[in-house]
Amino acid sequence: MKDLTLVFDLDGTLVNTAPDLTAATNHVLAQVGLAPISAAELLPLTGQGAKAMVDRALGPAGAKLSEAEHSDLLARFFDYYGRHIAVGSEPYEGTIAALEHLSREGAKLAVCTNKKENMSRALLDALDMTKYFAAIAGRDTLPVSKPDPGHLLGTITMAGGRADRAVMIGDSRTDIATAKAANVPVIAVSFGYTDTPVRDLDPDIVIDHYSELLAAIASLKP
Repeated sequence: MKDLTLVFDLDGTLVNTAPDLTAATNHVLAQVGLAPISAAELLPLTGQGAKAMVDRALGPAGAKLSEAEHSDLLARFFDYYGRHIAVGSEPYEGTIAALEHLSREGAKLAVCTNKKENMSRALLDALDMTKYFAAIAGRDTLPVSKPDPGHLLGTITMAGGRADRAVMIGDSRTDIATAKAANVPVIAVSFGYTDTPVRDLDPDIVIDHYSELLAAIASLKP
């Protein structure tokens, strides 16, 4: 494990952020008199960033808003979310135990997410998880973001690793496409945020619980 770099997506992979992302989106909808949206409708878009989530939630009503109004609602989203970033969010069962084991074994751990870096760090700080990661790359950390392979490859470099000794762990079409484009093996978790079952997206391995992660990594032999 000592020369292995493991790169994790954040929302839907390490942390179940559904409660707080949904609350922030519904806060924005209430500002314009729209009905709340469910997490099931919203969360498949988390890999595309906050703007995509807010646009989906607004639906046809969004077409009636000016660019300035859209920008204002997005700012309201970030303000509310930043103040409530870890009210209901929590790491998935088994996540912390897996990170601690991998750290003890000498693996380099990193986060590659399309969440903004400051929000990513705030969330991980609030959950006392920042200490596990050698690098945290948000959508604005590097010149590109997922699904551009440069986001993943850049994260690996930031962590002090090598692409030929790395594995991506994610939950979505975006994560899997990014890893494939970077020629990095990818493990998909089945419990995250996706509109298509991850098994249908052809990752190298699918796990249903973090207790399966170590065996999955070993089977890849990166």
